[in-house]
Amino acid sequence: MAKVGKRTAAARSNFEGKVNVSVAEAVSLVKSNANAKFDETIEISMVLGVDPRHADQMVRGTVTLPNGTGKTVRVAVFARGEKADEAKAAGADVVGAEDLMEQIQAGNINFDRCIATPDMMGIVGRLGKILGPRNLMPNPRVGTVTPDVKQAVEDAKGGQVQFKAEKAGVVHAGIGKASFDAKAIEENLKAFVEAVSKAKPTGAKGTYMKKVSLTSTMGPGVSVDVASATGNV
Repeated sequence: MAKVGKRTAAARSNFEGKVNVSVAEAVSLVKSNANAKFDETIEISMVLGVDPRHADQMVRGTVTLPNGTGKTVRVAVFARGEKADEAKAAGADVVGAEDLMEQIQAGNINFDRCIATPDMMGIVGRLGKILGPRNLMPNPRVGTVTPDVKQAVEDAKGGQVQFKAEKAGVVHAGIGKASFDAKAIEENLKAFVEAVSKAKPTGAKGTYMKKVSLTSTMGPGVSVDVASATGNV
């Protein structure tokens, strides 16, 4: 059996018996136990009553967190001419067309979000096998295929979070940093949960939100009362 360190053992003991707690208690617990030597990310996971293998049960969308994510997001934009200039002015880290495609094909993926103007999708489409598995493929459903590259870059840089249900119907995302005050994390959590709630697909049956949990990068997780997370208390 692997040996458990003192810090991990202490954190686990603090979480013992804590099940389906309120949002405020969950945030307090996770923050107080996020004591790594770096600013840990606060992460939310949600188990949904959907089967993403069916098109009418896919959950996908974006939400701009009211207090940002605390993370510096590197943005790449596929655009030409005036749109390329707009992207650069808005703060995009990498802007290009065929040259950017070649960089990506060579394995140089130095960005966290990829945006494209509609006319660039002929080029971007060739990168599906590379960008798709990394959840970086531009998609009009989440606003990353758009003629308004300025707004898209500003949204990405300003705390916008993308979410997508995985095979088991799980959605997860970083919603802040341990250094955030408790109120900021609570507001971000509720904004994220609300966005996932609004993204409920037509094919979802039965209980939609089954479980919500909160954790930090290096800490244990705690289950959050769904009613508290959705505001139905």
